[in-house]
Amino acid sequence: MSEPVDPLSQGTPALRLHRQLSAIWATGSGLQRLAAVNHSVIGMRMMITSFAFFAIAGVLGMLTRVQLATPNSPFMTSETYNQVFTMHGSMMLFLFAIPMVESFAVYLTPKVLGARDFAFPRLTAYGYWCYLFGGTILTVALVAGAAPNSGWFMYTPLSSNVFTPDINSDVWLLGVTFVEISALSLAIEIVVSILKMRAPGMSLDRMPIFAWYILVTAMMMIVAFPPLILGSILLEVERAFGLPFFDPTRGGDALLWQHLFWLFGHPDVYIIFLPMAGVLSTIIPVFARRPLVGYRAIVVAIIALAFLSFGIWVHHMFTVGIPHLALAFFSAGSAIVAVPTAVQVFAWLATLAHGRPRWDVPMLYVFGFFFIFVMGGLTGVMLAMVPFDWQAHDTYFVVAHMHYVVAGALAFPMLAAFYYWMPLLTGRTAVHRLSVPAFWLVFIGFNMTFFMMHLTGLRGMPRRIYTYSGDEGWNWLNLLSSIGGFVMTIGFALVVIDLFVQLRYGKRVRRNPWDSTTLEWAMPIPPAPYAFASIPDFGTTRTDSTVPNDLTLSLARGEGYLGFARNGWQETLGVHKTSGVPDQLIVLPSPTYLPLYTALLTAAAVLAMLFKFYLLSLGFALVTACLFVLAGQSAGLPRDYGPLPVGRGVSVPPHTEVADAPAWLALICALVADGTLFTSLLFGTFYLWISAPNWTAAVAPEPSRTLAIGAVAALAVAAATSRGSLRAATAGSGASGWIGLTLLALLAAIAAAVGQIADIVPHPREHALGATAAALIGYVILHGGIGLLFLFSNTLRLRAGFISPRRVLDLRLTRLWLDYTCVTGAIALGLVLALPALVTVVGARP
Repeated sequence: MSEPVDPLSQGTPALRLHRQLSAIWATGSGLQRLAAVNHSVIGMRMMITSFAFFAIAGVLGMLTRVQLATPNSPFMTSETYNQVFTMHGSMMLFLFAIPMVESFAVYLTPKVLGARDFAFPRLTAYGYWCYLFGGTILTVALVAGAAPNSGWFMYTPLSSNVFTPDINSDVWLLGVTFVEISALSLAIEIVVSILKMRAPGMSLDRMPIFAWYILVTAMMMIVAFPPLILGSILLEVERAFGLPFFDPTRGGDALLWQHLFWLFGHPDVYIIFLPMAGVLSTIIPVFARRPLVGYRAIVVAIIALAFLSFGIWVHHMFTVGIPHLALAFFSAGSAIVAVPTAVQVFAWLATLAHGRPRWDVPMLYVFGFFFIFVMGGLTGVMLAMVPFDWQAHDTYFVVAHMHYVVAGALAFPMLAAFYYWMPLLTGRTAVHRLSVPAFWLVFIGFNMTFFMMHLTGLRGMPRRIYTYSGDEGWNWLNLLSSIGGFVMTIGFALVVIDLFVQLRYGKRVRRNPWDSTTLEWAMPIPPAPYAFASIPDFGTTRTDSTVPNDLTLSLARGEGYLGFARNGWQETLGVHKTSGVPDQLIVLPSPTYLPLYTALLTAAAVLAMLFKFYLLSLGFALVTACLFVLAGQSAGLPRDYGPLPVGRGVSVPPHTEVADAPAWLALICALVADGTLFTSLLFGTFYLWISAPNWTAAVAPEPSRTLAIGAVAALAVAAATSRGSLRAATAGSGASGWIGLTLLALLAAIAAAVGQIADIVPHPREHALGATAAALIGYVILHGGIGLLFLFSNTLRLRAGFISPRRVLDLRLTRLWLDYTCVTGAIALGLVLALPALVTVVGARP
């Protein structure tokens, strides 16, 4: 194939268009880089940051292997070892695995979809800064000797005040929750962008398979993360204020933490695996030189895998005393989950078998993945069987299995992805004299490290121990594991060296050196900040049969959609969620320091909470909320435009004048996450009612029906008056009066809820019954307060001219939030009123 001509060397019109778009989309240099909101910049920052945390976590892992290499090692004390192994697991999971997965999604997804950026660039930047600051808090705590020491799973009561009175557990609870805010915000961003910002003509059933994997993963994040966030909040409230959610002596139950943690933890395994499987489904067809076999079967398999992963969290708890019928159900579900995984593996093998595979560095890691993941899958099926799990549950067999299915399933596809996409950034390929030995060192070291752990586990070595006597028969196996760990570390170091050497000495290649069929290769190298000079139109063409080299010059000349600059706007197209038909023009915000300032204030609130300055923490939280309102004041357009031309004879209205704007879908996603948190709170309430010892308190609860009914009625009035403000704005009449009525109704609801929480019996510190009631009422108060922020923002934007009969998105968002608050408030307060009856039923049970 002949060398493609660089379109930017063709002068006008491509060069002129490039200069115009670069001026509009540029971030700036120096300190202005801190204001960056572009997905390419944020994605690269997340990759580099997660690699830094990976290096720290890797060093911690090597320290644990030094400690366990020989019996009775004096290398670390038990307290130091507990901090090191806790931070190793926490960093690998929360600061490397999940952020690395999201960094791939942030950097690649818009490029693969033919879009210019994500729907909410400022939210992307805020998510990154939260991740960085949260990870920094955890790292500094480790250096200061105050790191978490109760295990990366933070099981109670080990993490409760009784066994960990210092701030070690608080660091984990607050730091990880801070990082989870980042992950959740980016997940919402990803879902909205994939559904609304694809290239025209790219319907869901013709979307690149990588985008399907990322979409399902992001949806899983939205549902999986809230249970852990709730558990962390409840445990931190117990530690800070004494509310006994997990204290069995006061009506709580330590197992509630395990349920909430594994409701997150088990889907998280597939959250890590699925994007890497997306990498494999993208790379394998390229190197097999044929389209992916079973596209639709794979889509069905990953959706089925997502659903199944949420139903089998209890297989992590087989040894805690689960009823036998439940054991049988979760054991069967744990085995069935192998089926959709096998569908993907067989599709990859069939693609290779029916193609003409060629070898290069990415394929080395692909085949390394096959070996590692199949090994981990087989041990997973073993652990799904209850009798075997009872024998192996607390041994190093489980540690080995987890590293094979999580670490191996992440590391090998991740390295394949780096070697595959690095030419997109550098125009160079790997230095084989380094990359091939690096692979073998990583592969051999990985198996040498973790395969031996299967054997030590089968010989009875418990996990989470910091030393052993030496007469158990584990000595040589542990020594080999430790040697393998250092071999693997040398391999990873050689990979890093290879990536740096590639930047300077790698072989120069033409654009799209792999002859791929995905859109990211149809852009300049390195990619411009606007990604595509114009957006392609697929029409009826399959996206996996596109030839990027044929599109490059056409798109650079502006022959697609939005092949021009207008009003200094950062423009991209919005499409119908399923069909991909253009339906709106999305105008994105320019770079700003607001995400950085907002994340700094969020970090200040977290640190104040960590050091028990609770009022100061509340103050920082309120200022943070005000900054969110401030950020929203410049969003959208200050006047009506009507349909605007976007090229190819098509005109669409701006996103501010349509019903299906990205912000509407984003709020729906946020409410799904919020609803999952609320459902987890209800689950916790009923779990304590059914299972907790000492649930019946000495003092019977007597909730005020008057206050509860009054609060629900006020919430209903607020929801109704918010509809009035929407009708008034749509009709062109004044909406301020309706907004004022909504404000008064919300204040009345909050006041009634506060009055009820102040009179809870038994006192929330004395018994979990009162603590549960306080949590339910507190949930209502919090959402009422957020409703006030919505109304405050509506008032400011109404006065600034951002709301008109055509532009009523703000009021629609407020109505949706208040509807949700009214429904969940009625359920929460109704459950509080039902608590006396629940206690009576518990008193009658055997």
